[in-house]
Amino acid sequence: MKIGIPRAMYYYIEPKWLDFFNYLNIPIVLSEKTNNKIIRDGINIANDELCLSMKIFMGHVNNLKGKCDCLFLPRIDNYGLYEQMCANYSGLYEIVKNQFEFNILDCNIDYKNKKDEYNAFLEVGKKLNLNHKIIKKAYEYSTIINNKKIKKNHIISYNKLKSNKPKVLVVSHPYNVFDEYIGKPIIDYLSKECEVIISSNFDNRITNKLSDEICEDLYFKCSKDNAGSISLCLPYIDGILFITTFPCGLDSLVNEVIMRRIKKPYLNLIVDELSDNTGFETRLESFVDIIRGIKNV
Repeated sequence: MKIGIPRAMYYYIEPKWLDFFNYLNIPIVLSEKTNNKIIRDGINIANDELCLSMKIFMGHVNNLKGKCDCLFLPRIDNYGLYEQMCANYSGLYEIVKNQFEFNILDCNIDYKNKKDEYNAFLEVGKKLNLNHKIIKKAYEYSTIINNKKIKKNHIISYNKLKSNKPKVLVVSHPYNVFDEYIGKPIIDYLSKECEVIISSNFDNRITNKLSDEICEDLYFKCSKDNAGSISLCLPYIDGILFITTFPCGLDSLVNEVIMRRIKKPYLNLIVDELSDNTGFETRLESFVDIIRGIKNV
């Protein structure tokens, strides 16, 4: 049985699943990297009111048609109190089920209702007719691999803060910053001029505790992670780049609060389906010039 995984949204939030399925020797089919066709398909399929990230996700789901036996779609509601995910995460199953005719392998992550991550892995394993022992081993393996990746990325990112080059912290959701269409062209251009540090590359077990220094009582997990990364990096960086997709209600509120409270140069890039790299490059060039000017004073 081949399991299809869209290369968008939860793919970047919960990377443990890939290692989990690999340990169990279950074939995985990933959608292609984001390209113009995936974007066009997603825009045509998705509701107009969904953010660009969700439209791209729908394009990735469409890209898997005929390539897999079932589609893996976890419902991720929350990771505890004040650890809420965007409502789209808990609604992915219903949104996809309404538009496509996939066999769907699903599970629930809802800590507030005692459905933690481990129980989600158990739920999936049982649906695949696996015994408890092998499911537990696969989960432990994926957790070890993921923790090593988190630790490595955290150390690399922290070491970048010691660079003598102008340092820019890129603040965005992982599914945006690592996407081939949304974040990668921006990161690639900026990396030619600055030391780029990505907020989601830090260990959120560390940054989460620091979020109150920027904004107290944040309700959403990704917002807390980003705010904590800003707090950690603020003494060392020269500027902050916010990347968001239109019309993300969460970012439009939280990023605005953060921008009013930080005392650093910042640039807020909002990506929509009509955006092009040329317009972004002009703004990024001006942003880098400002940072260099301040740094050299």
